[in-house]
Amino acid sequence: MAYSAEISRLSPGCFLILIDQSGSMADIQASSGVQKAQGASDAVNRVLADLVIRCTKQEGVRDYFDVGVIGYGQSVQPALAGSLAGRDLVPISEIADLPSRVEERMRREPDGAGGVVDVPARLPIWLEPTANGGTPMCQALNMARSVLNGWIAAHRTSFPPIVINMTDGEATDGDPLGPAQELMGLKTDDGELLLFNCHISSHKAQPVLYPDSESGLVDDYARLLFRMSSMLPERIRAIAAQEEHAITETSRGFVFNADIADLVKFLDIGTRVSTDLR
Repeated sequence: MAYSAEISRLSPGCFLILIDQSGSMADIQASSGVQKAQGASDAVNRVLADLVIRCTKQEGVRDYFDVGVIGYGQSVQPALAGSLAGRDLVPISEIADLPSRVEERMRREPDGAGGVVDVPARLPIWLEPTANGGTPMCQALNMARSVLNGWIAAHRTSFPPIVINMTDGEATDGDPLGPAQELMGLKTDDGELLLFNCHISSHKAQPVLYPDSESGLVDDYARLLFRMSSMLPERIRAIAAQEEHAITETSRGFVFNADIADLVKFLDIGTRVSTDLR
């Protein structure tokens, strides 16, 4: 059955984020009141930190995943900072060892009495917020295809790569549907590559998570991103359903106008393709 391969050190998974770093990412996201670039980078950093924890065993961090971030704005290039700068895919153990810096943030946690309390927490930083230039999404999708074509050649039996594209605007270098379809045409023996899309909006509109049709989407660009998104395989539908999302057999990996908490959950669901990492 497709999308059934287990994630292990001998058969790792691959998780690649494409992040819009255009000038408009300096705008404020309507749903959160936070600058889009800051909210998106925070979400990515939190998910990478959680992924490191998930891959940590008694003897250390096991390489269950290869992970990468490609930014597209004034240029299209790998976006990890610090010692990992310039690298497109990195084993998760190196992600764990080489954050560019660590920040202290306040984090809300249950207080044990039915409420919440702010507590200090250390957040490793691998991705810095950036907002400059246009939106060369087609180039980013093509770079992802080149990178992942090589990864697939070396991991034919693995769970197929998952790509998550986070953007707030229309591509400035052509129609991205064609490059997206070519990217989704890549496959391992276990299934076709999964492309998920997150539309970060400046407009106040009802969030839409994992829709199964275009009917609830408010503009042509959101509908285009929906068509660029893979249907969720059963394995990931089950994870999304556990988070109490309304999921059907034709739900797609697409969210519109999500707040930061939803962005974190969206990225996290994308990485939880195995509950039994060996």
